[in-house]
Amino acid sequence: MHAGRHYSLRELIVWTRRETFVFLLLATIPTLLHIYLGWASLIIPWLPIALVGTAVAFITGFKNSASYSRLWEARQIWGAIVNDSRTWGLMVSNFVAPGSGAQRRLIYRHLAWLTALRYQLREPRSWENTTRRHNVEYRKFYRIVEWEGDLRAELEALLDPAEIEFLLKNKNTATQLIAMQSKEIRELTVERSLGEAPRLEMQHTLSLLLDSQGNCERIKNFPYPRQFATLNLLFVWLFILMVPYGLLQEFEKIGAAFTWMTIPAAVVVCWVFHTMDKIGDASENPFSGSPNDVPITSLSRVIEIDLREMLGEREIPAPIQPVNNILM
Repeated sequence: MHAGRHYSLRELIVWTRRETFVFLLLATIPTLLHIYLGWASLIIPWLPIALVGTAVAFITGFKNSASYSRLWEARQIWGAIVNDSRTWGLMVSNFVAPGSGAQRRLIYRHLAWLTALRYQLREPRSWENTTRRHNVEYRKFYRIVEWEGDLRAELEALLDPAEIEFLLKNKNTATQLIAMQSKEIRELTVERSLGEAPRLEMQHTLSLLLDSQGNCERIKNFPYPRQFATLNLLFVWLFILMVPYGLLQEFEKIGAAFTWMTIPAAVVVCWVFHTMDKIGDASENPFSGSPNDVPITSLSRVIEIDLREMLGEREIPAPIQPVNNILM
């Protein structure tokens, strides 16, 4: 997540510079052929281009709206995880006897669940765009902890070795951690260390956390529909290819000397449409590790600080700070 006031103009230019050079080339070639070789057949009436542009604007707007909805839903889900985690911490602190060691196990296991969920959500998918050159370049300005770290090493600070070995044998580590929490709550109830009413409340909170995990997995594992993404890309580039040929005639109407204005005008128009489409691409996968992600690493640290303070611990980790205005 970008934590500054806005992306700088320099960042935006660098992010789109390759496409801008392509637009410049596509606009320059027909302009030179028309001016120096007199190829009048290159001219396309502006009306069909405008109709295509209108269609492109609509479908690009739809894509950006859908991408923003995915991003905002992901942020709402993690807002619920923060709230339910605090509720979990309060219930463990108030319902479970501190001397039994169960308090610490239930809190630490929840921190392990957050860790496992983070690692699962940061796993790459074939449709995500973090491997594209412009995104790979930008990653040198921030860190993705889940790509650099090791899940086992992080779990070792939170769980018993036997639990870790069991968990890492399973495909969905986060789900198994919720199951382990539920099992311990049942055992505490059987031992009469926990009342029936508190057990029901705690099981309900685990259910809410499991729902939030499932919602995250739904967004992670189901991309923005490929048929819409493919057609939008084709329509945008069709419009980009047509723009210079339509502008030739429009500027020539003003005067022969103004025909050269086709080049900068075409570059600007193409840049605007393509950048709108690119912004949608950058927002549609909110857990992919891009600068526009939901900051799940930072939110997990916020939860960890709260829960450790509820346990009365004194060695509390510091909040994660943005690196070059990027908060992960």
